[in-house]
Amino acid sequence: MSIKTALFATSALLLATTATGVTSAWADIPVGHLADQSGATSDVGVPYAQGVADALAYINSKGGINGTKLAVDTVDYGYQAPRAISQYKKWSSGSDKIAALQGWGTADTEALTGFVGKDEIPAYSGSYSGHLTDPTGKGPHGSKPAPYNFFYGPSYSDALRGMLMWAAEDWKKQGGQGKPKYVHMGANHPYPNAPKEAGEQLAKELGFEVLPAVQFALTPGDYTAQCLTLKQSGVNYAYLGNTAGSNISVLKACQTVGAKVQFMGNVWGMDENAAKAAGAAADGVVFPMRTAVTWNGDAPGMKTLKDISKMSDAAGTAYRPVHYMAGVCTAFIMKEAMDWASKNGGVAGPNIRKAMYQKKDWVPAGLEGVCVPSTWTENDHRGMTAVNIYRAKVGGDTGAGVDELVKAGTIKLEKLTTVDVPRKPEWLGW
Repeated sequence: MSIKTALFATSALLLATTATGVTSAWADIPVGHLADQSGATSDVGVPYAQGVADALAYINSKGGINGTKLAVDTVDYGYQAPRAISQYKKWSSGSDKIAALQGWGTADTEALTGFVGKDEIPAYSGSYSGHLTDPTGKGPHGSKPAPYNFFYGPSYSDALRGMLMWAAEDWKKQGGQGKPKYVHMGANHPYPNAPKEAGEQLAKELGFEVLPAVQFALTPGDYTAQCLTLKQSGVNYAYLGNTAGSNISVLKACQTVGAKVQFMGNVWGMDENAAKAAGAAADGVVFPMRTAVTWNGDAPGMKTLKDISKMSDAAGTAYRPVHYMAGVCTAFIMKEAMDWASKNGGVAGPNIRKAMYQKKDWVPAGLEGVCVPSTWTENDHRGMTAVNIYRAKVGGDTGAGVDELVKAGTIKLEKLTTVDVPRKPEWLGW
């Protein structure tokens, strides 16, 4: 069974669908789940969505929310914002209105921000755009109010800030002379662009020479021209704003033309699958990671995580990349917010939102040592500003399976440091 098929199978287990296509389980707690399983970001969308789906299935197997099951409707919207908006309107109307949304991309999440605020539906996205972190809309950079938007992880902007702080120190350690050169790379799209200005401004403050951005599409392709630009301009540090699929093409092209650049991927820009696909070209790529361990890591919460994984892999043999684990953490944060809401007025949007502010340094029960502590407040939806920076290490042929490559040490995700990014008021919503 493929991951994609398993995801839909998991969803099917959660739903009792009638002939009209409306689920009879909506009488429980309806949850909409937007997933990219076939679009431009499906390379990372599939494992993340599988983590969300498995976690919600596991929660139901343990009694749901204080005895009430979740009715989950998973829809592959192909990373097309209009389809996401259309689907959301179906979910948010009538008596079957969803209690919460597990979402995905930046373009669709930002487009839905006003809707979920008006409808009072908490939206837990796979987008970490800094624009979603300002619940009141009072940020100095013109961010719109996003009172019902939440995500698990540092924002794209804070993650980039953390990597730039690391890069400034790395330049000194490497004995670099003069100003290091920095460039932002990615598609001309809301997702890669979300942290662009924030990163470029901080880079200048840190003493980098900021070069004009270099564009490349969200899909794999021939990016030799872009790599020649990097080589000719002498770029030292480059931010890869796309997901791993197209980043792999850039890494391979730059290896071919001999562009020696320290690449810094965004949170979706590198993982174990990408390291296998890119091979030696991925060696040395730096990226932020949202969980405290990888799949073979040692943490108390890994037992629960392995049990969750069995919801779609009964044999328990699948290797789950870091994005799957982040999906589980996201789903369990929503679950615990619903637990609190059920005891404090009912599992409705306003109560779920209120529940998000009840804990500090929040780690879901059973996932200790896996999920990074997070804190949300009514005035600040930056759940975490600590950026865990990892480096991909690839040594040798990557033709075997990911699990085998990780066990052999051919692929490693090594932690470099944690950068505590200042929670500056002027960075809220940006």
